[in-house]
Amino acid sequence: MAGRLSLPLVRSLARPSLRPTASLRISRAAYSTEAPPPPLLTKLKEDLKTAMRAKDANRLAVLRSVLAATLNASKTDKPIRTDVQLVSLLQKMARKSQEAAEEARAAGREDLVEKEEAQQRIFEEYAAGSGVRELGEAELRQIVESTKANLVAQGIEEKALQAQMIKSLLTPGGPLEGAVVEKKEVVRIIAEVAKAK
Repeated sequence: MAGRLSLPLVRSLARPSLRPTASLRISRAAYSTEAPPPPLLTKLKEDLKTAMRAKDANRLAVLRSVLAATLNASKTDKPIRTDVQLVSLLQKMARKSQEAAEEARAAGREDLVEKEEAQQRIFEEYAAGSGVRELGEAELRQIVESTKANLVAQGIEEKALQAQMIKSLLTPGGPLEGAVVEKKEVVRIIAEVAKAK
């Protein structure tokens, strides 16, 4: 008798509860308040379907790799939430394709060179067509020098100048917000400009 289950207990185990639990209600609420995806990411997803229909192997490989990278980033503490972050990722992937093409050329693999160069052009095409502002070194240097002049006018001492410039330029709402820049490059230019008399 100890090993047998009662009929009401068996029925309750066989039929899942239809009432949502508190944790289910909370997770639904948390999901519904998420920010919409960046417009460029939506375009990439639509273009993936078009590339599948057209059987465009290079574009398909590029789009799948970008979407996989954004999915992987969403599972970390640095998810891709803006077009600026997405363009930065596209540029990074274009550089990797360029490096792979150079390695293939050194190995005498012209077939791989063509493939990597074609994919690099696609990455660059999406980055260029994103509408995100990209700063060249001259424009970036001008912004850094302008920031230095403003901080010196405010009376910031020379020894604290470089740290204040980094803080002013790289914080949200600063003059570089909404532009694609490499932080290493910004810091390098800040160091040069801060030391200049």
